Amino acid sequence: MALSDKLPVLDNRSFNDLVSEARARIPRYTREWTDFNDSDPGFTLVQLFAWLGEMLLFRLNQVPELNHIKFLELIGLRLEPARPSQVWLSFQPESDPATPPWLELPRRTQVASAEADDAGPIVFETDRRLIVLKAALDAVRIFSGGTWQDVTAGNATAEEPWHPLAEAADPGNALALALATEDAEIPAGIELALAFFAAGGGQGGGAVTCGGGGSTCRNCLAWEYHDGRDWRALPLLGDETDALSRTGQVLLKTPPRKLWQKLRLGGASDAPRFWLRARVLRNGWAQVPRALAIRTNMVAATQGETVEGEILGGSDGTADQAFALSGRPVQVGTLLLEVDDGDGRGFVPWHEVDDLAAAGRDEPAYALDRGAGMVRFAGVRGRIPVANPDRPASSIRARSYRFGGGRRGNLPAGAITSLLTPVPGIDTARVTNPFPAAGGTEEEELEAAKLRAARMLKARDRAVTAEDFEALAISAGPIGRVKALPLFHPDFPGVEVPGVVTVVVVPDEKGPAPVPSEGLLRAVCRCLDSRRLLTTEVHVTPPTYLPVRVTAEVVAPPGADAAELREAAVAALDAYLHPLTGGAKGRGWPFGGDVFFSALHQRLLAAGAARVVSAIIELDGEEYPNCTDVPVPAGALLASAGHEVIVQEELAG
Repeated sequence: MALSDKLPVLDNRSFNDLVSEARARIPRYTREWTDFNDSDPGFTLVQLFAWLGEMLLFRLNQVPELNHIKFLELIGLRLEPARPSQVWLSFQPESDPATPPWLELPRRTQVASAEADDAGPIVFETDRRLIVLKAALDAVRIFSGGTWQDVTAGNATAEEPWHPLAEAADPGNALALALATEDAEIPAGIELALAFFAAGGGQGGGAVTCGGGGSTCRNCLAWEYHDGRDWRALPLLGDETDALSRTGQVLLKTPPRKLWQKLRLGGASDAPRFWLRARVLRNGWAQVPRALAIRTNMVAATQGETVEGEILGGSDGTADQAFALSGRPVQVGTLLLEVDDGDGRGFVPWHEVDDLAAAGRDEPAYALDRGAGMVRFAGVRGRIPVANPDRPASSIRARSYRFGGGRRGNLPAGAITSLLTPVPGIDTARVTNPFPAAGGTEEEELEAAKLRAARMLKARDRAVTAEDFEALAISAGPIGRVKALPLFHPDFPGVEVPGVVTVVVVPDEKGPAPVPSEGLLRAVCRCLDSRRLLTTEVHVTPPTYLPVRVTAEVVAPPGADAAELREAAVAALDAYLHPLTGGAKGRGWPFGGDVFFSALHQRLLAAGAARVVSAIIELDGEEYPNCTDVPVPAGALLASAGHEVIVQEELAG
């Protein structure tokens, strides 16, 4: 949405308010005037001037807000549009024997939620092509210390973290994966996609170091397959996981049919399977990899729908032209815009710029307001599209773009099951999302944009002070709060390390302890890395939560419902201690903020209690005496862990 759409409605004090105010002044200045009826000529003049005053006041009172919004437009600030959610989708082939051993699922395959809301079904599109295999992941084992450990059950449930390369990840350790198929062989030379889900950080890792310049664990793993007698190198097409250290896909190329042989890895009693493994060459990880699950036939998807070949209109050759896209908000980097100037070259691609004022004088550029879906062309700077007499109303077109976003896309696991794009051979009954979708946010509120503008002007797009890091980081994604900790290194807590800044990120999500995904942490890293000083080492990390539990005993006022009071008291404690909505001002619990028992008493009284008998605080498993303030370590936040409120009835007399 454009800022101009946020201009205030011209509405202030009403006509009746002004008439009442004037009537109250009459006895003070003209005591002889006693007839206040509408038939009185004097009172008719009062009503006339009240009407004129209303017209003037409701305009004048809007000037400060109008100037504020125009100033935001002047500095180039736009409301951040709604962001789309991300999800991993699982596809399985039909069990029909006639189904080929592998199927190709094209990029941008659409899958929708099973249930629609008021705005219709929630559509997701796959981000890349996926080869769906009939061969299923049948067993997962870890080799360490000369023995094999079977973790197939833990991998199937994906509930508890486990170490895919053992706890030490020593050279020689290995993760072995078995593929079972009814066919005698697995097709050769096709792409095998392994979806790896890292544990921690909401399917992400721990702290992320900015400015690493690529993989932090090069040549740590060797992917291999078994040819019946020995292990051979398996071609690695791509690795988004940084050697199994973060969530992503590992893309492998299946070996020739005659070379990949079935193996009884666990001995004679084990069923023969096609095995592949990831063997540790060297331990170069900052933290030993931990996994939630490894899956085949899964691909990442983004909430949104793709539009192709949309005609925006025709240029008339004038400056400052604007054209509207039918879908909004437009997702970042998806719009491919083309213009036909009638010079015989047909439709030629133009590129997007952040600010047309910085474009070259004849640069084929345009500016895009993603929230409003508006495409704007040059005025003074940049090239103006030429009027094309052959296409007077269709010389500008969007070759393709994707739109969509919002919290409505943050669906739970198992909610995305409707395959919209027909793909022969795919079992439509088994399309699903094993993990919840996350990351969708609504459009930025105007008040939040005002605060962001002040931070932007102060930071000037450079990260120098702690406030600069916080101001820039919070604009990198769906983030509720950030905290910059100078001299703090996540690997050396308690030790001041010069030149280090750690940015703690709390996502804008529901729940008592929101945890950012690794993708969000890396988005913050990308934002800060180009703006930090060269000598500054920046780390972005999830928050540290300490479980807090309050056991309170309160007295209910006469006639109060004990169950309602208990529910209101627990809700008040949850809200007060929440990392995003807690604290004295309701803007989130302070990082490292101590818990004061007197403040808890105030919350319980405000919830409807007549008196507070006791309030015992338990922090991180340690219980503190009644009426005792509880210290919280620096940089830590609180996560409510099931408060208990005991309600007593007020005794009569």
